Amino acid sequence: MPKKTAKKKSSTKKQARSSKTNYTAKDIEVLEGLEPVRKRPGMYVGGTDNTALHHLVSEVLDNSMDEVVAKHANKVEIKLINSNTIEISDNGRGIPVDKHPKFKVSAAEVIMTTLHSGGKFSEGSYKTSGGLHGVGVSVVNALSKNLILEIARDKKCYYQTYAQGAPKSKLKIVKKNSITKGTKITFTPDPEIFTDNTDFDSSIIYNMAKSKAYLIPNVEINWICPKALAKKNIPTKDKLHYSDGIRDYLNSITSTNDSVIDDAFYINEKINDTGSMEGIINWYDFFEPFANSYCNTIITPQGGTHENGFKQGIFKAFKDYTKLKYEKKSNQINQEDLFGSSASILSIFIENPEFQGQTKEKLSSVEPGKNIEAKTKQIFESWLAKKRQTAEVLFNYAYNRSQLRLQNRSDQNIEKQIKRKRTTLPGKLADCSKDGNKGTELFLVEGDSAGGSAKQARDRVSQAILPLRGKILNVISATKDKINANQEIIDLIQALGCKRGDKYNSKDLRYEKVIVMTDADVDGAHISTLIMSFFYNEYPKLIEDGHLYLAVPPLYKLSKGPKVFYAIDERDKDRLMKDEFKNSQNVDISRFKGLGEMMPSQLKETTMSPENRLLLKVEIEKKDRKKTEKSVDALMGKKPELRFKFIQENSNKVKAETVL
Repeated sequence: MPKKTAKKKSSTKKQARSSKTNYTAKDIEVLEGLEPVRKRPGMYVGGTDNTALHHLVSEVLDNSMDEVVAKHANKVEIKLINSNTIEISDNGRGIPVDKHPKFKVSAAEVIMTTLHSGGKFSEGSYKTSGGLHGVGVSVVNALSKNLILEIARDKKCYYQTYAQGAPKSKLKIVKKNSITKGTKITFTPDPEIFTDNTDFDSSIIYNMAKSKAYLIPNVEINWICPKALAKKNIPTKDKLHYSDGIRDYLNSITSTNDSVIDDAFYINEKINDTGSMEGIINWYDFFEPFANSYCNTIITPQGGTHENGFKQGIFKAFKDYTKLKYEKKSNQINQEDLFGSSASILSIFIENPEFQGQTKEKLSSVEPGKNIEAKTKQIFESWLAKKRQTAEVLFNYAYNRSQLRLQNRSDQNIEKQIKRKRTTLPGKLADCSKDGNKGTELFLVEGDSAGGSAKQARDRVSQAILPLRGKILNVISATKDKINANQEIIDLIQALGCKRGDKYNSKDLRYEKVIVMTDADVDGAHISTLIMSFFYNEYPKLIEDGHLYLAVPPLYKLSKGPKVFYAIDERDKDRLMKDEFKNSQNVDISRFKGLGEMMPSQLKETTMSPENRLLLKVEIEKKDRKKTEKSVDALMGKKPELRFKFIQENSNKVKAETVL
């Protein structure tokens, strides 16, 4: 008995193992009709979420719009019956109702119940259709709790009902119908599929209808919505008709924004024997770009070859045109700079479009993209040549954006360095030990020699020293690339610890006072001017907040016996000779060639000690801002003729001084 029991157990195990490993024809499951759709809805509508729910509406509406595009219809009606039931109709030809030669049922029933069926596969019925894949309305039927099909054609009215994709009645002729011509589909999404929500969003559907109306100026789309379902700013009734098409579309989107140029670029051209394109673009002073593209009235939210071709054509034409006049500056501009705050709409009609996925979110057809690029480039380059003033405005707009981008990139790199340990601060910087910026000072000095004296003369607790190598870059006439690549400027920005331009925040500034300390001669004045230009261009708010100062070191030392005085300039020296030394002939007068020649104790006493020094606060008068900008541009800009003119007009105001 025990042996038999053991043998029986072994046999059971073998049987179990066999049932798991055997794979035969009977294990093959065949999903017929619309069963695959209900089994795997994500393969056809992208999922079962709210987006997929409204995709059902899009599929039915696209069929009506195909009739409009083919010029068999000019009216479409969208009516929300209740929260989860919608009715869409058109005055087109109506779905064929005669018996299909193969399936032996009406063509309408074949279309409603069979995947990859429809009139869009033959070349004659629809030249440029949106619902090419032949799964649109049948998928909607499959995923609906119930669906009503009404057809009016050949002076007869037809009616048929469906539930979960299966016909519940035959297609029958009825005496009365709510439409006199065309097709009407009323459906309710199946809660067994859309388990989270089957309620339509009126704003999504209304805006969907509105965009379709913009694309075809000769169509009229009637919108009807119960008051209870009409969301904010969504009407209960509306007649959507726009005679200016995508021009009206662009204006509706950008009505509250100021455009950079007066006239938008508009193109309406054939791209081959059967295809066409219509596009419009303009540029605005905001940083939220807008780009909607359509293929055969189907929105392509992820763009595709047509949108890429449109933008590439514009960008290549722009670069070719601007390189002739602004070669170096033009090279700095990329697509982000040109399109970063633009608004564009593109609508194309082509035969047999290819999309990525059944939801048609991205166009993948290669040839149309190439044709669109070539045509757009040609037309846009001609447009720029005709509108030279507009072209210049557009170039300046794109170039300024490129400079902002380069500055932001540099700021990000510098910010990363600043966030690191203190040891990553510029190697030349002799930092102070005091925490926080209150009562702290950063001295910017010219050269290592002056820097060495200043480091010995400073108060280590509150005073930091950053030596700069000679004359720093003139930022007024330099490109952003050149500015951001300059090591002296990188060191200075890193030492300051705060961002530039509009992103400046005084709380991030590491020092309360930034003091420019240069030699008391012509070269020193030039260097201090360059440094002030840097702050004026990159940190104007720092100046406005009262953080920038000029140190006033002495130019002369006068001594006689125990008497020692320092003079800041020739006039001050003459005054001291007269008042303090009574014009004595035995006064020892020495002229400092630079800060580096001063003893640290002298530098501390005369220029760095808060008790004795003279500081000049750098200010920008708000009322004279335009005058200041003009002066800075004239003196520090790229145009030498402006400097020459300034010198001619102001030379008589300068009094000559004897230089020893």
